Amino acid sequence: MTAELVRGQNHPLSQIRLVIRISAGVPVLAGATFGDENGAVNGPQWVAHPAAPALLGVEVPRQPATEHRLAVDLGAVPEAVHRVDVFLALPAGAEGPLRFGAVAAPHTTVEGLDGTELACYTVTGLDSETAVLALELYRRQGAWKVRAMGQGYAAGLTALLADRGLREAADLAAAIHEASAQGPSRVLPTPPSLPSPDESAARAPHDTSAAVAYDASAATARDSRASLPYDTSVPEPQDTPASGTAGRTPSYAPQRPEPAPSYDAQNPYDAQASGAVPPDPGGRIDYTHPGRRPQGTPPPAAAAADDRPAPPVAGDAVGWSMEERLYNQVWGMFEDLARTTAAYRSAVDFADSRLEKELDETLTDPRNRLGSAGDAAREAAHARRTQLVDQARAALDRDLAQLTAESEVVEPALPPAYARWDNPVWHGYRVPAEPPMALRLGDLRLPESAPLHIPLLVRLPLERGLWLDSGAPAADGLPDTAELRHLALEAAVALAVRLLAVHPPGDFALQVIDPAGAGATAFGPLMRTGVLAGPPATGAAGVTELLERLTRRVDLVQMALRAGAPESLPADVDTARQLLIVNDFPHGFDDRAVTRLRYLADEGPGVGVHLLLVADREDAAAYGPLLDPLWRSLMRLTPVPDDHFSDPWVGHAWTYEPSLVPAGSQIVHQVLAEVARTLPKHR
Repeated sequence: MTAELVRGQNHPLSQIRLVIRISAGVPVLAGATFGDENGAVNGPQWVAHPAAPALLGVEVPRQPATEHRLAVDLGAVPEAVHRVDVFLALPAGAEGPLRFGAVAAPHTTVEGLDGTELACYTVTGLDSETAVLALELYRRQGAWKVRAMGQGYAAGLTALLADRGLREAADLAAAIHEASAQGPSRVLPTPPSLPSPDESAARAPHDTSAAVAYDASAATARDSRASLPYDTSVPEPQDTPASGTAGRTPSYAPQRPEPAPSYDAQNPYDAQASGAVPPDPGGRIDYTHPGRRPQGTPPPAAAAADDRPAPPVAGDAVGWSMEERLYNQVWGMFEDLARTTAAYRSAVDFADSRLEKELDETLTDPRNRLGSAGDAAREAAHARRTQLVDQARAALDRDLAQLTAESEVVEPALPPAYARWDNPVWHGYRVPAEPPMALRLGDLRLPESAPLHIPLLVRLPLERGLWLDSGAPAADGLPDTAELRHLALEAAVALAVRLLAVHPPGDFALQVIDPAGAGATAFGPLMRTGVLAGPPATGAAGVTELLERLTRRVDLVQMALRAGAPESLPADVDTARQLLIVNDFPHGFDDRAVTRLRYLADEGPGVGVHLLLVADREDAAAYGPLLDPLWRSLMRLTPVPDDHFSDPWVGHAWTYEPSLVPAGSQIVHQVLAEVARTLPKHR
């Protein structure tokens, strides 16, 4: 899976023979520098550029172009080299833009020789810069990593080379521009497929300047996903905080087609690289989703450069309807928050690692071990670390302010299926004529942005069951076991009411299993308003009867669908979608009932039978690994905040908070009364 990097983020490289592809909106020249363990360039002989395109292990193109392909063999670079930096520059004296801020953001991709994409980075946030350090390949403890740099230089290539410690920076920059001006700029042809590693090993190094284009067709094929402006994978819940779900696209990801744009809308970077989204002219990195532009704003060619961000607008994403645009906008906010937080954490990690290195260097110098020189060096190192962290925090706070402003506009505009229970939209609730495309299960937040909550929206119909975990480790300040069970049941009822309320009359039915009757109080509103399809099943006999009825429904509907004759179902089969709420599992379940429940969890969602399990996994410990597939098949939710979700882009551990009804609110009773008013007409 390709790692989409943000500024300052690093990623380990699984291969050392690489191809670095560069795509820009205008012709640029590309080069690379070697750096020692301190990042210093030991003379012009350590710079690969159009006048001298080959170094040991590195080859770069000879002329400016909109597409470049650099060949890198990290195993062949000299032992003294610890860093390989890739830079871009606008040609001097050429007709065209005078700064990167006036063109589409350059896009870089690091690939293996077999074409496997290892990492990519879009260099955003440039303004007056004419040269930029895009990527850094560096050696750490015997292994190579890539870091997204995005460091721009308004003074051009001379400043970039001088910053690497090169004394002859001005002369070398002039020579580079002179050499690059000798040949015409062009869009290079698409190269043939890359050779295998064995074939490449048998070939001598070759000049990459004549056949090194970016394979746009291959990129489009690699990036094709669902037809949406960005990846809308739902984070996979796990029993413990984990980050291994980045990039996973579960079966309930959106599949609604989008209008075909003029660029690859699935890839958020293609949208900006194509010029469909204007680069940020503010001289700062922009973490907002590149594929999103407020409704009604002019295209980039007509938009005036302005340092101020556009005011947030509800529904500024792509979609067929306002509901779909809001859904996509919420997911865009989700991704924006994930990426800007990743950039902040990566910057803090970088500052910490640099502080550790500087302190080690101070300790290894005998002159700094005694006296005030050592104290001064340590204080300076800590001051530099603080400065870096403060700068990263300022960038994070700026992005959080923008997202918070967007959230304040979006939340009031959400329809009932997406809205919190305290949203005024519920006070004007009317039974809908069509089911929604998604449902809000709760909120997600990160420690760095605690006040900002992102709605957790999942597509409907549900293709996984839900599990309200009523068990949690006891800790100070957390409810006890009895209170947790009560909160879990209340959260389950709130979810059931929401599901019932957002479907048309007669399209959704609720069934309840409460073997011991422990949930009579929580189920009271459902029973008093008559919205349940039948009384709660109690005792072992009631559990068995209801499970048999739902199992029969699943079997009959599956057979009818396979035969292509859904109209042949018996009259006593309810074709409405069913939500089965199971309280206090596994109490009242024998082995046969457990097997049927597992069957419903696996086969039910495909034919309209969904599970909402309220249970403590420890209560089912006696079944051992028999129930492990059941727990894994369900999306785990908690009645109290818990950080068990991870996003599909970066893999942060997100804190989930359930969507509960405010204390003392009568909104659930009002909604149920409106639903019940329409039910007799449809039963």
